Formats: sequence, C-alpha cells, structure tokens
Amino acid sequence: MSSHDHHHHEPRSRGNLKTAFFLNLGFTMLEIAGGFWTNSIAILTDSVHDLGDSLSLGLAWYFDRLSDRERTDRHTYGYRRFRLLGGLVTAVTLMVGLGFVLYQAIGRLADPEPVRAPGMLALAIVGVAFNGAAVLRLRSGTSLTEKLVSWHLLEDTLGWIAVLVGAGVMMIWDLPIIDPILSIGISLIVLWNVGRNLRKVFAVLMQTAPDEFDVNDFERRVLALEGIESLHHLHSWSIDGESHVLSAHLVLATDVNDDRLAAIKEQVRDLLDPEVFEHVTLETERAPDTCPNAEDSP
Repeated sequence: MSSHDHHHHEPRSRGNLKTAFFLNLGFTMLEIAGGFWTNSIAILTDSVHDLGDSLSLGLAWYFDRLSDRERTDRHTYGYRRFRLLGGLVTAVTLMVGLGFVLYQAIGRLADPEPVRAPGMLALAIVGVAFNGAAVLRLRSGTSLTEKLVSWHLLEDTLGWIAVLVGAGVMMIWDLPIIDPILSIGISLIVLWNVGRNLRKVFAVLMQTAPDEFDVNDFERRVLALEGIESLHHLHSWSIDGESHVLSAHLVLATDVNDDRLAAIKEQVRDLLDPEVFEHVTLETERAPDTCPNAEDSP
C-alpha cells in the first residue's frame, strides 16, 4: 500500500528576476568599459563577477519559466532540476574569468600601474546604486531563488563600497597598489562563494538529504507514533535545492485496521513541511510480513 502527496508551489513571480537581470547586465557593460578606461584591475575583476551574476540571473529567469512546463514521461519531476545547469555554467564562467584576472592582479602587486581614481569613484557610486536597486527589487520577492540572488547582489554592493573607499584613498594619496589588493580581495571572496554554491549543486546532484532535514530526528518521531513498529527504506533528496522528496516503508502493528492506517499516514505527513516536501511516498506493511529489500535498506 502506498500514499502519494503532491504539493505544488504557486507560480513564481518573474518580474523581479527580469528587472534585476537587465539592471545587472546593463551595468556590467558599463563596468567593462569603465575598467579599461580607468585602468583599474579591481573594477575589471568585479565586471567579470557581475557578468557571472548576469548569466546566473538570466538562467534563473529562463529556468523559472521552464519550470512551469508539465511533467512528461521522460521528466517525471518536471523541469525544475534544469536550474542546476545554470549554477554549473555560472560557476565555470566565474572561475575561468577570475583565474585570469587574479593572475593579472598578482602581477601588478610587484609593478603597480597608475589608475584614474576619480573615474573609479564615479563608477563605484553608480555600482552601489545599480546593485542596491537590484537588491531592493529582489528583497521584495518571496521565492527562495529571489532571496538567494538578493543576498548575492548585496555582497556585490558591499564590494563596490570597498572600491569606493579605495578610490577615495587613492585620490588623496598616490597608492596605486591598493587597486590590485582590492582585486585580489574581491576575487578570493567571489571564489569562496562559488565553491560554496558548487557544493550545494553537487549535493543535489548526488541526492544528498537536504541540509535542513534531520533524518535521524524524523525517524525517531515516526517511531514514537502509536501503531508503527519500525520503518526502513527512508530516503530523502532534493529536486532543485528548494523542493524536496521523501519516501519510506512503514511497518505497522498487526492490530492496525484500515481506518487507523489512513490516520497514521496523515500523522507521518504532518511531521513534514508541505511547502518544502513536494512529493511524499509512504508504503506500509504489516509486522508479520517482511519486505524483500528490508535488509538492504540503509
């Protein structure tokens, strides 16, 4: 016997992602030109970062639209897992671009080149304004995707504040070495975040249990329910990092009748957040029976 629950999220608002994408892309083009004009390796470093952000936002917007497609006989969970491709493409783009810029910045430490500090200051002010506007737009969203992207853009805003301070210092004192130092600092912070996000992507691809789901605690609470003798084949994984899946075999006491069976399943489902666990499958068997695969269950 089995029970299948399907909790479908409301369609996500795409206006915020669309607006943030065009804001970020427009400013990235300005930033690349401004980086060459000011001869600032720090600004060029951040332009590579923002190009990666634009790619990430564009893919998030595209896959958000794609996720509305109905499930098919080939994609039985729908298309939302395609979002992981966006994360992988963005990560590879950032790592290649930042690797090149980091190499250039390290070279400038030994032989700093003069920069146009006033131009850097002007671009930094525009950068804070553009990224700040994108953050405010996405902070009003309700989806996890919007919230994660908004935190990422907030980090960009803080990076531009650092460039703003550095440009101000170089306008007062002739210290061009500040520019490659800022570049290296920004590169290391971005690479650390890329590694953190890649870890999340690979965790989903490897069908790791969601971080916020405590498997042992859930098992303990299920076994505390009256009428359940044991459980096995407890598995949990994530479809796209936001919507999760769970399946389990419940072994019921011999005196559990069909009416009580429905109540027990409902009690187990109540232990899970329906907004997070989109698909829950519960199979049941009686205590005297043995599941042919129970001994192989982790």
